[in-house]
Amino acid sequence: QVQLVESGGGLVQAGGSLRLSCAASGGTFSRYAMGWFRQAPGKGRELAATSTWSGGSTYYAGSVKGRFTITRDNANNMVYLQMNSLKPEDTAVYYCAAGTYGNSQSDYAYWGRGTQVTVSS
Repeated sequence: QVQLVESGGGLVQAGGSLRLSCAASGGTFSRYAMGWFRQAPGKGRELAATSTWSGGSTYYAGSVKGRFTITRDNANNMVYLQMNSLKPEDTAVYYCAAGTYGNSQSDYAYWGRGTQVTVSS
């Protein structure tokens, strides 16, 4: 059983940056692909970025590509999401997830509770 805890969310002005962190425990972290999903108010949960277990392959949603970067530190059981050039439409609860490499929520078996990111215009 893998436990995931996100941190680093907050309020930022448009054009600013935030780095989200996700700490994993209770399992073999390096076995899992790691993803960052987000859910905006009144909308469904969508994938923002995902990384294979090695970090050798990554995928980004079109809306964040070129602005967000997912990285992972398998030695310390951490995954990060660096978010630059933030836009008001990036406002959402961001969730860390562990599972198999894919774009669907169903690919990920373990989820954190989320961290709120609010981007003001």
